[in-house]
Amino acid sequence: MATMVSPNISIDAIADKVFANERITPEDALFLYQHPNLLELATLANHRRQQQIPGRTVTYIIGRILNYTNVCWVRCKFCAFYRVPNHSEGYLLSDEEILAKVGDTVEKGGVEILFQGGLNPKLKIDYFEGIFSKIMAAYPNVILHALSPAEIIYIAHISKLTVHDTLKRLKAAGLHSIPGAGGEILVDRVRKIIAPYKDTTDEWLRCMREASALGIRSTASMMFGHVETLEDRIEHLGRIRDLQDECAPFRAFISWNFQPEDTNLPIPHKASSADYLRTVAVSRIFLDNIANFQVSILTQGPKIAQAALNYGANDFGSIMIEENVVSAAGNKFILNTEEFERVIAAADYVPKRRNTRYELI
Repeated sequence: MATMVSPNISIDAIADKVFANERITPEDALFLYQHPNLLELATLANHRRQQQIPGRTVTYIIGRILNYTNVCWVRCKFCAFYRVPNHSEGYLLSDEEILAKVGDTVEKGGVEILFQGGLNPKLKIDYFEGIFSKIMAAYPNVILHALSPAEIIYIAHISKLTVHDTLKRLKAAGLHSIPGAGGEILVDRVRKIIAPYKDTTDEWLRCMREASALGIRSTASMMFGHVETLEDRIEHLGRIRDLQDECAPFRAFISWNFQPEDTNLPIPHKASSADYLRTVAVSRIFLDNIANFQVSILTQGPKIAQAALNYGANDFGSIMIEENVVSAAGNKFILNTEEFERVIAAADYVPKRRNTRYELI
């Protein structure tokens, strides 16, 4: 049951803050989550979007999610992709296979490699230094958007290094930026239920802080619609906003609802499209210090992704030449460049291609 908010909070009072380009409080955000009029939320979210990213441009990138291994000992209950060590279906791509996939990406106009996998006990820092160096030597213009905080923290642990030194060495080998995966919900009560062996909230935030100090930027994300409460979602957003105030590590924010198919985390039903749009809007209004908000076309499909552009989103994410993790749970909306541009234009926005740094190309 949702917590009641103060009777002194109203949609008009929150609107006054937004129109004055002022920050809303966590209690304001809880009010918005419970506010029945979605169109009013869209109006406020759009206004916040225009304060940060004026105009009707919607960006996208061409890239590949390169899952170098599916071996992972952590056993997150929400994941259908991983295989435990020594499982017959576990794999580690060869260096040749990885380089071939990067080459294929470049040939298709891709500029970003989202290099992610599991927490594989056999892969220490030297593996990543080696493969990153090979990728950058062969394809120096590719941007390596690679390794979640969970992977980095684990690499540091098994390599007997600090997170700082691990990041420093990875950057020297070619790491450009870090995806925000593994954040899920930054509330330890929730994390202990859905991923009891994964990094804690403070460890995730500390990794992003260390990366920012080294000039490695990242994204932030939220996977919702499982065991968390609305208050948990807002606490998560608050932690993201606070860290962005502190050291500005995040270029973008992405939210998506949990996909329960073939996972070990049963829930009564998936979060609705209305809940997704509401979450995009509340996040945009609350996170006044993050410029770019990305839709989750992979989980929501093109129609809801279009609608999200009117709820504060300004980016369509990646045209994925390859994707395996979300697809492992049976969800797959993958569009090509022409379809991306058509869907964006049909929503009366102007599609523009970008790179990982959100520079137009």
